[in-house]
Amino acid sequence: MGGRAAKQALFDEFARVGKALASGRRIELLDVLANGERTVEGLAREAGLSVANASQHLQLLRQAGLVATRRDGTSIYYRLAAPEVFAVWRALRTLAASRLAEVERLTAAYLGARDGLEPVTREELARRLADGDELVVLDVRPAEEHRAGHVPGAVSIPLSELRRRLAELPRDREIVAYCRGPFCAFAHEAVTVLRQAGLRARRLEDGLPEWQAAGLAVARS
Repeated sequence: MGGRAAKQALFDEFARVGKALASGRRIELLDVLANGERTVEGLAREAGLSVANASQHLQLLRQAGLVATRRDGTSIYYRLAAPEVFAVWRALRTLAASRLAEVERLTAAYLGARDGLEPVTREELARRLADGDELVVLDVRPAEEHRAGHVPGAVSIPLSELRRRLAELPRDREIVAYCRGPFCAFAHEAVTVLRQAGLRARRLEDGLPEWQAAGLAVARS
C-alpha cells in the first residue's frame, strides 16, 4: 500500500469511531455505561429502546472498539472498552455545549430551572469529606450503578424510591445528591424533592464518572 493510500486508510479508521458516535442513541448508551456495565436489556430500558434496536447500536459501538463485553451464564454484559472512551464523550459534549446554542436551550428544557444555590464542586465535596464534614452524600442513580462504583460513604436511594424513603435521611445535615453527570436530571429532581420536604439539599456539579476521571476515590460493593 502506497503512502497516500495508507494515509487515507488510516484516516478512514479514525472516521470509524466518528461514525459510531454519529447517533444520539449510541452516545446515550455510552453515557449509561460510564456508570457501570449493563446487559443489553438494561441498556434498552434506560435508553427507551427495543432490545433489538439497542443490540444493533451496541454492535456498531463494539465494532468501533468503544465497548467490550463479558458473558455471565446466559447474559452478556457491556462496558466501556477503556477510560479514553469516556474522555472522548466528555470532550464531545463540552465542545457541543460551547459551540451550539441549541444545546443550551435543550439543556434548559430537559433539566428545567437551575438550582437557587450553586452546585457543589468535586473539589469542595472531596475536601469536606476529607475534613470529616457530617454531610450526607446521596446517590440517586439506579442501585446497580451504585454497586458498580460510588462516592465513598454515599447512601444509595434511587430517585424512583426517594419520596417514600425520605424518613431515612437526617433532617439536621446537609445533603449532596449526585447522579450520572451534568446532563443527568436525577440529581436536579432529587434536590427539588428534598427541598420540598424541608431538607437542606444541593447537587454535585456533575456525576460519578467525572469524580472517577478526576482520580478521586471510588468505592464498590
